[in-house]
Amino acid sequence: MLYLTESDVRESIDMPAAIAVVEDAFRRLADGRAVNVPRQRAVGAGIVVHTMSAAADYLGFAGWKCYATTKRGARFLVGLYDVATSEPAALIEADLLGQLRTGATTGVAARRLAADDADRLGLFGSGLQARTQLAAVAAVRPIRSVAIFSRDPERRRRFASAASAELGIDCFAVDRPDEAVRNLPLVITATTSRTPVFDGRDVAPGALVCAVGSNWLNKAEIDATTVGRAARVVCDDVAACRHEAGDLAAAADVGAFDWSQAVALADVVAGKTPGRRAADDLLVFKSVGLAVEDVALGVEVLRRAQTRGLGREIANPA
Repeated sequence: MLYLTESDVRESIDMPAAIAVVEDAFRRLADGRAVNVPRQRAVGAGIVVHTMSAAADYLGFAGWKCYATTKRGARFLVGLYDVATSEPAALIEADLLGQLRTGATTGVAARRLAADDADRLGLFGSGLQARTQLAAVAAVRPIRSVAIFSRDPERRRRFASAASAELGIDCFAVDRPDEAVRNLPLVITATTSRTPVFDGRDVAPGALVCAVGSNWLNKAEIDATTVGRAARVVCDDVAACRHEAGDLAAAADVGAFDWSQAVALADVVAGKTPGRRAADDLLVFKSVGLAVEDVALGVEVLRRAQTRGLGREIANPA
């Protein structure tokens, strides 16, 4: 099988291609040609091991993502198997791949749910996930300005400067959370916060709020007010969000949200259910991250790497 490093992934794929791959994965989820299994966690002494899997029959591959987190950081791997033979096909270092697929998923949501002319963005977070979120939305909407808030003033200023240079967009740091929400048609949260990062009363009518940072039931980046105001709540996967979306669980606990109202992004992509029904609808998109995104993007990386002669062959286990 082929072993691909972070560098190989970086050379093999870009954000527009990632968005196309992930959008097709959601379409295949809707038509039953892909299956996703939500994440499970094993908690040990100082370590958490996270595992998730998916089968993508339409690509001829199935696979898994496994990663371990400790106080010293995280290590991510994706494994791919040939559906026809069960032979291992690839082992991929998957930190960047995970960032790309998470950003690409928001890109798909923004393309389907945000107003066509949405050109201003409020971004919470200044880490690696925030970077790919911004790149993805800029690839699908005519973003001309980005207001960035995170807890560390210097870090958000550095992030804004680097993002402006990279994307050619006016990115600027703001000093208060409301400045990254008020009157903005797009708001993204990509933080590690355990508590809501802005007041839901500040969200503009017609806005799309994408919450992507939390995938634990005890964490919530957006408040019950935001969720309760939403005309539609779209999940990357409803079952996965019921398992992990603390933002939605907290809103359900106080009666601001009912899980029967949740809509799957796959059904929006496939045209089975409408996304935005009225211009002034406030929409919420909640992403916890799906293995089918990792598998689909991993397959694309594998194919491109093979074409470019990247990676190194390692022996399959007997």
